[in-house]
Amino acid sequence: MAKTIGILTSGGDAPGMNAAVRAVTRAALNKGMNVIGILRGYNGLIKGEIIEMSARTVSGIVQRGGTILYTARCLEFKTEEGVMKAVRKANELGLDGIVVIGGDGSFRGAADLSAHGIPCIGLPGTIDNDIACTEYTIGYDTAMNTAMEMVDKLKDTTQSHDRCSVVEVMGRNAGYIAVNVAVAVGAEAAIVVEKGFDIDEIIKGILENRAAGKSHSVLIVSEGIGNAEQIAKDIEAKTGIESRATILGHVQRGGSPTLRDRVVATQMGYHAVELLEKGIGNRVVGLKDNHIYDVDIQEALSMKKPFEDELYKILNDTTY
Repeated sequence: MAKTIGILTSGGDAPGMNAAVRAVTRAALNKGMNVIGILRGYNGLIKGEIIEMSARTVSGIVQRGGTILYTARCLEFKTEEGVMKAVRKANELGLDGIVVIGGDGSFRGAADLSAHGIPCIGLPGTIDNDIACTEYTIGYDTAMNTAMEMVDKLKDTTQSHDRCSVVEVMGRNAGYIAVNVAVAVGAEAAIVVEKGFDIDEIIKGILENRAAGKSHSVLIVSEGIGNAEQIAKDIEAKTGIESRATILGHVQRGGSPTLRDRVVATQMGYHAVELLEKGIGNRVVGLKDNHIYDVDIQEALSMKKPFEDELYKILNDTTY
């Protein structure tokens, strides 16, 4: 049985990470374990930047966005020397296991530590929902709702000025936020990396809607496409319709997490502690068929996540 465990957040922050930190801490304390908070991800592990966690440390954080443990990307940890520094520090701290909250890059680090005798459990924390082993990642629901609310507000001014708004949402290599938000706000199209796009077909749809009496348009673009400004310029140049690009940016990472993010993060955090209590490591916790489960880290990293083709089709079939 693990007596002392660590917990860290790594990579981009996501709403609900604090709920996971709280669940891990309180579940572990309830089982008689000591909990060490590792600050600023793997960088903090290498440098020994830690705090001792108590029930009071995590009091009142479940509703807060961001992460009280802070987060950072660590280039040094990508080297064998960096990994060994982290292993030595983990042993020096007497850690019997570490819970790592983050994305695929964070899980690769967890796999490296596990391979050197430090049992690690990964929790999927990323707003992009791009981790293949799980149907849902911590932060995804909040990010979608934040983006939806912002686009709803933007539509008011778009309609007032008879404009076309091209809105970029987060999702560097994944269009899950884009397609869901597009459906939720009644957008003309979702332009995502998984499907690509034909600007002439999009313009054709916009003009058809104009002819039918709709005087404004909204397009949702995932950041992986990377050219919302140019798309807006092309639409205006080819149609004469005033078109503006809006990049929502990092505001999608912030804000109080939704109920779903808080609950799922809590369930996942609790499951992680149960695994470490049994001495089990090298696993990623996920959601499958709406149930919490766990899978080998290497297997998780080798999986490919399908795109939401059905939802994408529904969007296109209900747009023009």
